[in-house]
Amino acid sequence: MNKIVLIGATGTIGKAVAAALQQREHEVIAVGRGSGALNADIADIQQVRALFDKIGKIDAVISAAGDIHFGPLAEITPEQFAIGLRSKLMGQVNVAQVAAQYLNDGGSITLTSGVLADTPIRYGAAATMTNAAVEGYVRGAAVELPRGLRLNVVSPSILQESLPAYGPYFSGWEAVPAARVAQAYVRSVEGVQTGQVFRVV
Repeated sequence: MNKIVLIGATGTIGKAVAAALQQREHEVIAVGRGSGALNADIADIQQVRALFDKIGKIDAVISAAGDIHFGPLAEITPEQFAIGLRSKLMGQVNVAQVAAQYLNDGGSITLTSGVLADTPIRYGAAATMTNAAVEGYVRGAAVELPRGLRLNVVSPSILQESLPAYGPYFSGWEAVPAARVAQAYVRSVEGVQTGQVFRVV
């Protein structure tokens, strides 16, 4: 049984990941920005440090958190681009950088990007930029991690559960169930690969 910190545990993906890990008898420590057993805004590295100081040594960390702005390219402001850069990109970088100091040897870090890193859609320029940057960080950082630590990223397509909110942006796309996406996180935690993008489409 591994001790796993799950950030974004109350979100659509997070709930499915928690269920999948608990079925495999892992201990899941749920973290949310405003809900969950513990709270932290990952965009604030001081909160991230305080979180891991409180938790202590762990075997794995998963981040399924981060905000991104959707909107017409011609209307996106620098502040709206910065939402994804501050939250989904640097927030997850904060998690990875800090968690590496608390992971047991051979532990794993799993971040979250998204299908738009590879397949842009209308109104999704900020999402494509941010998701691609998350994947770039994972590939670059994985080769430098010490002590057998592993770093991967899961890139899910639009979720079936998210169609009511985001369906209009993904016309004609085949959605995937959150339960199937969750298996990619299990694979990252329990597997041996590092520096990989696990795509679920």
